[in-house]
Amino acid sequence: MSILYDEEQQAIATESRRVLEARVNKDELLPLLEATGAYHQGFWATAKEQGWTALALPEAHGGLALGLVELGLIAHQAGRTLSGAPFLTSNFGVAKAVALYGSDAQQTRWLPGLASGETIGAIAFSDGADALPAHPGATLAGGRLSGTRGGVTGGLAADVAVVLAQENGAPALALVDLSGIERIPVQSFDNSRCIADLRFDGAPAELLIAGEAAYEAALHILALQAVVTAHEQTGGAEALMEIARDYAVTRKAFGQPIGAFQSIKHRIAELYGLVELARANCIHAAAREGQDDFITAAAAARLSATEAYDAAARDCVQIHGGIGVTWEIGLHLHMRRARSLAVEQGNLFFWEDVLVDRLAGEAA
Repeated sequence: MSILYDEEQQAIATESRRVLEARVNKDELLPLLEATGAYHQGFWATAKEQGWTALALPEAHGGLALGLVELGLIAHQAGRTLSGAPFLTSNFGVAKAVALYGSDAQQTRWLPGLASGETIGAIAFSDGADALPAHPGATLAGGRLSGTRGGVTGGLAADVAVVLAQENGAPALALVDLSGIERIPVQSFDNSRCIADLRFDGAPAELLIAGEAAYEAALHILALQAVVTAHEQTGGAEALMEIARDYAVTRKAFGQPIGAFQSIKHRIAELYGLVELARANCIHAAAREGQDDFITAAAAARLSATEAYDAAARDCVQIHGGIGVTWEIGLHLHMRRARSLAVEQGNLFFWEDVLVDRLAGEAA
């Protein structure tokens, strides 16, 4: 695929941006920071209404049979407007896990609800800072799951989770109905992510895939989510770059716009470069889904998008000066989201290791 969108994809981007800018605003997002377990209901209702939850899923189960490129376009616009719920990414991850590795019965049970958005999914792979632990803390035995999965994004609201566990000492992916599961809220500086520790005490679970293939399957699902998250990060970085640019050409100091000073305009130019690199990596990664180099491309997109969003969040606040750190202007919403997304789906160290391992393997 060219690193350009066709007319239909551009139309998806334009319409999703119009809808989100009309329905998501800063005043609705600020209260979520102080409310554990709450998320922006309006965003999620819009995602369901517009069919975004079904975008990249099979038609046989209520999906629209588009792809990661189109879902990335929606995620990009969600990042621009600071979508107040993490479920677009987590629902996609769970649905892909079920579609790729689940039985016909599992697909029939779960995919229609995930496609419509009436069912919310969560991915529970990590142990602390370890995005894909070699020896997961949860164990699967006799169709029962035990153990705790910590820091699960969307865990407070999810109906179903895909959990990385151990079965007979080997990795396994288990599908768990979260009805009645104990959820321990995790306070964070971005509470709309609905993070929770999930405690399983012999909970009924269904096996998706086991053995060494389960670890590769988990990495694949994580990479799919990482590409969606990278688009969201790039959208946030793009929005911050534009906010910084607009402020720099209107705010005056010493009789001229502050954008006339080299320290400001060079910084904005650098942000433009970071955003465009991240955008290109995101499009390339999304277009490589199903190819041998997909994991490599996903890692590159994840790394460049994280750098772009972090730099944009930091520099935009600095360009604004004192007003940039006020509650009312809302730049801290992007700062908080940049930090949250930087650790979801694995941190920079994890993806750097993945990229190096893949490139070393190709070189060998």
